[in-house]
Parts: sequence; structure tokens; C-alpha cells
Amino acid sequence: QVQLVESGGGLVQAGGSLRLSCAASGRTFSIYVMGWFRQAPGKERDFVTAISWSTGNTYYADSVKGRFTISRDNAKNTVYLQMNSLKPEDTAVYYCAAANSWVVPARLGQYDYWGQGTQVTVSS
Repeated sequence: QVQLVESGGGLVQAGGSLRLSCAASGRTFSIYVMGWFRQAPGKERDFVTAISWSTGNTYYADSVKGRFTISRDNAKNTVYLQMNSLKPEDTAVYYCAAANSWVVPARLGQYDYWGQGTQVTVSS
């Protein structure tokens, strides 16, 4: 089992920045991919970004390219999401996810573990 704990959410004005963290514990050696998804009220959970744990290759949704950056610290078993130039439409609960095998990064159903989520609110 892998446990994921997100932190770093909060309230920020449009144009501002936030950095989310996701700390993994347990059988972290089994992680292939870690990703971030988000869910706005009344909407489906959508892919934001993902990173290969071994290679560091990254993948982004078009809506966040150029504004968000995913990174990892293997020694700390932590993945980060740096969010810049935030927009009100970025408001959502952000979830960290991990997969035990290679996945198509944007396919929510292929991830094995999920964090509890952290709220990000961007005011206009």
C-alpha cells in the first residue's frame, strides 16, 4: 500500500502562485507514475499533470501548460505542483495520485492510490 498526503492548498488572488506537495509513504518503491488531478464543484475529476517516478518525464493538460510545473524529490518521496498565473477557473480540490505500473497519464481510472485532496481557491 501507498499512502499519499497533500498539502499547500489555500486562497490566492488571480495571477498569484501556490505550491502543492504530495508526500508518499509505505511501498513507495512500487510507484511508477504520480499525477495531479482536480475536481471543481459539480464537475468531473480532470487530469492536470503527471510525472514518471524513474525518468522524470512530465505530462500536462493543455489548460495548465506554461503555468504549472510538476517536479519530484525521490529522496523525500514527494511530488510538487508549482502553480503560477492562477486563474479563477483553476479553483478546485486538487488530488494527488500514484500508480504501481505504467499508465496513460491522463486516465484517472488507472491510478492505484489517491490522497484526500487539498482545496485551491482563486479569487478574481
